[in-house]
Amino acid sequence: MKAYAQPIKRLISELSKLPGIGEKTATRLANYILRATEDDVKKLSESIVEVKRKIKFCRVCLNLTETEICHICHDKNRDHAVICVVQEPDAMAAIEESGCFSGTYHVLHGALAPLDGIGPESLHLNELMKRVDSGTIKELIIATNPDVHGEATALLIIKMLKGKNIKITRIATGVPLGGDLKYIDKMTISKSLEFRRGM
Repeated sequence: MKAYAQPIKRLISELSKLPGIGEKTATRLANYILRATEDDVKKLSESIVEVKRKIKFCRVCLNLTETEICHICHDKNRDHAVICVVQEPDAMAAIEESGCFSGTYHVLHGALAPLDGIGPESLHLNELMKRVDSGTIKELIIATNPDVHGEATALLIIKMLKGKNIKITRIATGVPLGGDLKYIDKMTISKSLEFRRGM
């Protein structure tokens, strides 16, 4: 990075702060930005500023939205008695893309990771409990990631809901469709056997 002028170094430094972007990728992006037209660069910078100014959390589910209540929570055709709890907005987007879920969501914006300083207070669990306590929720689907942090978060939610008159389910885990058993890890095979179903 020594060969670059100071403004380019600063741009590379800022870009490398993005998740999954190392110094080499940041350098490639900086060089792309340098070659782009001034109009394209202006549109990019304006879109970043616009996102920061306009996007906020939905008052109900904490999805990212431009309005007070997101389009999913606003939709009267959805089943508002069923909540699918996800870690991040991109997980919610993946479920929506499948087109097989017609309930609502609750976005935690993270998962328990005490070593990274993410405890229960960092997640939006109080908002979830308020929704459950409203008495209108019949089922809560826990769709946190099937990893250590996601499992810990799922167990915490289950513990918090103990004694509540609500059906609690967890998304299935196991061998993916089209998967070859000889290439599947031990944990996935273990979960597949544990959550086997009748035919």
